Amino acid sequence: MTTEQTVLSVEGLKKYFPIRRGLLRRVVGQVKAVDDVSFTIDRGETLSLVGESGCGKTTTSRCILRAIQPTAGAIQFRTDQNREVDVAGLTRTELRPLRRQMQMIFQDPYSSLNPRMTIADIIGEPLLVNGMGNLAARRNRVAELLDVVQLPRAYMNRFPHAFSGGQRQRIGIARALALNPALIVADEPVSALDVSVQAQIINLMLELQDRLRLSYLFVAHDLSVVKHVSHRVAVMYVGKMVEVASTSTLFRAPRHPYTEALLSAVPVPDPRQRAKRIVLEGEVADPSRVPPGCAFHPRCRYAVERCRVETPTLEQIAPNRWVSCHRVRELTLQGVVS
Repeated sequence: MTTEQTVLSVEGLKKYFPIRRGLLRRVVGQVKAVDDVSFTIDRGETLSLVGESGCGKTTTSRCILRAIQPTAGAIQFRTDQNREVDVAGLTRTELRPLRRQMQMIFQDPYSSLNPRMTIADIIGEPLLVNGMGNLAARRNRVAELLDVVQLPRAYMNRFPHAFSGGQRQRIGIARALALNPALIVADEPVSALDVSVQAQIINLMLELQDRLRLSYLFVAHDLSVVKHVSHRVAVMYVGKMVEVASTSTLFRAPRHPYTEALLSAVPVPDPRQRAKRIVLEGEVADPSRVPPGCAFHPRCRYAVERCRVETPTLEQIAPNRWVSCHRVRELTLQGVVS
């Protein structure tokens, strides 16, 4: 349900990639990378998308930013004029003003910065592209952003090769903040960093969220990080949502077997408490040949005959909690050991 505080509302989002074969390149199938995904993000909230590699997390985030064109669905974004706009249906010309309000932090701080540009040019490029201010005004804004991400202004004229991974990611964050966006999509922003540096970047993002009331769509596979940064978590499997809940609720008492398996891999910082690891058999289902029924049933230890023939729907089982499982009311699953 959307409210005035809802910044982003995604309804029935789909992204299919055609499979072409033969001399005439005829379409013989579809890779269903994202298949009927729906969620909302409120102002000042962090929603994390989690799941194994290939489940559709990054494709979902790129569709929301219109880096790629979705096949179907609505992406309602609330602008700074408090208007709801369907990003999925906009032309490139209509989309350009919205790009100021929706920005991205990339996964790899090494390849996401142009090695031939100075830090001042990299951070100031969004301002230049959008025609905001003269050279002096842009440099002043870059200096302010360096202060925000806790880097010395003296670094302004240096090149990316002079910085560590954590410093480069701070530069990427400064670039994302240049146009004062309302929504930031963070695609595994700390996975390429050392653990100690991860903590610094995560704490910086949380501080900026509190100060600027930013909304984050946080794509990640490290559930320890997800637990620390998220207000809500959405679990994806083969392009579909299988569970959406508040972070504390999901970690304490998961309701989908796939979520239980993911949580069993979260390390517990106490040698006296050992969670039983659930090792899933087989590989993630092929999105071009999704199994009939529940896509997770070939790997699920709780699967019954109904799971093999009938596709479950994402249903609300409690306030702010959705699960896609036929046996959701029968199973008692293990969460993270506290």
